[in-house]
Amino acid sequence: MRIIARMNVGGPAVQVTGLMRGFDVSAFEQRLLTGFCDEDESDYLETVAPDVAVTRIDGLGRSISPSADLRAFLKIVREIRAFKPDVIHTHTAKAGVVGRIASLISGHRSIRVHTFHGHLLHGYFGVFKTRIVILIEKFLAYFTHRLLAVGEQTMIDLLRAGIGNKKKFSVMSPGLELRTLPSRTVACDELGLDEKKIYCAFIGRITQIKRPDRFLDVVADAKRHDIPIHFIVAGDGKLLQECRDRARDEALPVTFLGWRSDIETVLAASDIVILTSDNEGTPLSLIQAGMAHIPVVSTRVGSVPEIVEDGETGFVVDSSVTALRSAISRLVDNPQLRRSLGETAHDYTMARYGVARLVKDHQDLYRELHSGRS
Repeated sequence: MRIIARMNVGGPAVQVTGLMRGFDVSAFEQRLLTGFCDEDESDYLETVAPDVAVTRIDGLGRSISPSADLRAFLKIVREIRAFKPDVIHTHTAKAGVVGRIASLISGHRSIRVHTFHGHLLHGYFGVFKTRIVILIEKFLAYFTHRLLAVGEQTMIDLLRAGIGNKKKFSVMSPGLELRTLPSRTVACDELGLDEKKIYCAFIGRITQIKRPDRFLDVVADAKRHDIPIHFIVAGDGKLLQECRDRARDEALPVTFLGWRSDIETVLAASDIVILTSDNEGTPLSLIQAGMAHIPVVSTRVGSVPEIVEDGETGFVVDSSVTALRSAISRLVDNPQLRRSLGETAHDYTMARYGVARLVKDHQDLYRELHSGRS
């Protein structure tokens, strides 16, 4: 049984979908429990993966409501008792809390696995709330048979916070596949872009942790330095309108595409991908960029340095606007460098982050844990 708070467009939804689609149905029976997305979010199951069977749980979404959360908790307990899963695998913070406690209360002897697709230790809450989060995760780690982190740095951060121990933790790198990219001409025509221009893409949720304000600062700085580049934003979120307004008021060279299910089209039109976040787990947009032969410019956060080899497949820099703009300028000025980094990025990401590897590693893990209990 997989439990995830909501399947909004993003890395966790991509990973869960790959697992639901890829598992050997002759050996594994799966159930997916998830809540509903908020109005400002796109639902991955509805827009990209309608083929994935799901049981919807009211109250399991992003919002916190004692009454709704209690109803969701009781519903999950009933689902566990009915399905009697050998393994309960929770994804994301809220589902990790609700799902693992429900597993304990259900009385069914399931193996509990939890994946940290990132963490809430930096950039989300103040000091007091962060301490509460750490205490809860420490408690739940004690009752979890295996803890998975999507990157080495994510695991290190959690261990430093005293969550779990090295024996329980493993790194489970993401896995995905990229569909065939259209030609640049077709992609630019579809998006209403000029294929003769150089494009730098921001791909992801337009939320504070992603720092779209920093991204627009970079755009403004590039404009001041007369760098011949245009920026595109593929994503949605509660800060989207605010970003649109600023770009309009300052006449910034940026086009907002909204959320796109055809990420391949966005990548085919792009020459560079930028990430400006304050905190990340293992951002799939950077893996997708590499698979599409595109170099990345990113802040040094989370497991980004594990995806982007600085100077080899892109540039990983500090969070200053100057550093980000300078890296972009280097790539704009040197087409051969863009091509070279892009080719290396393709080979690197394809070898490490394929979806077949992700499925096999999970199946092997479940078999190992189950045989160890038998």
